[in-house]
Amino acid sequence: MISQAVISQAVISRASIAAWALVAVAFVALGIVLYVAIRNRTRSIDVEKAAQAFRSLDIDAFRNLVDADEEAFLRDNLPPRKFRQIKRQRAWAAFLYAWEAGGAATALARIGHAAQRSSDPQVAASGAQVAENAFRLRLQTMRACFQLLTVVVLPDLQSRTIPSLVDQYQQSAETLFRLGRFSSESPELARSRRA
Repeated sequence: MISQAVISQAVISRASIAAWALVAVAFVALGIVLYVAIRNRTRSIDVEKAAQAFRSLDIDAFRNLVDADEEAFLRDNLPPRKFRQIKRQRAWAAFLYAWEAGGAATALARIGHAAQRSSDPQVAASGAQVAENAFRLRLQTMRACFQLLTVVVLPDLQSRTIPSLVDQYQQSAETLFRLGRFSSESPELARSRRA
């Protein structure tokens, strides 16, 4: 009887330690999220730098990496082992493109929000469109990154196509460039870039 009490007390103390550990991890995660949120709010907004980030991605190379026809060609012309190796490498390269596109989408969202505060209605409307496109692009990049990591780990699975991400990226880039033309005339956005 005493041994069962000791065992149950040990189980309870281990459970409480695990619970406190989970609470500590939750507080650390909350602290990291708050730090990132505060840091991102204090960063200055630079339309030219965001546009350069968008221009630096080779969209044709990215489209080639996620092209289903290209994958089918490789599957038909390579031995299975070599095909899996190449598929992993292509998926990893596409993941890096998608990751960079996600970072550009985050910068794009910040620019869109700053442009929405402009007194010029044309700049404000473009800012709203930029922010909306950035949100969609960020969601698609997260989904694409998950899919591409799955392909890296499990190359034998049938890959899903990711052309919508490429199309959304191009649409966001075009909207950003339009905003860039307007922003040179907008004092509010120019001030937020220098801040």
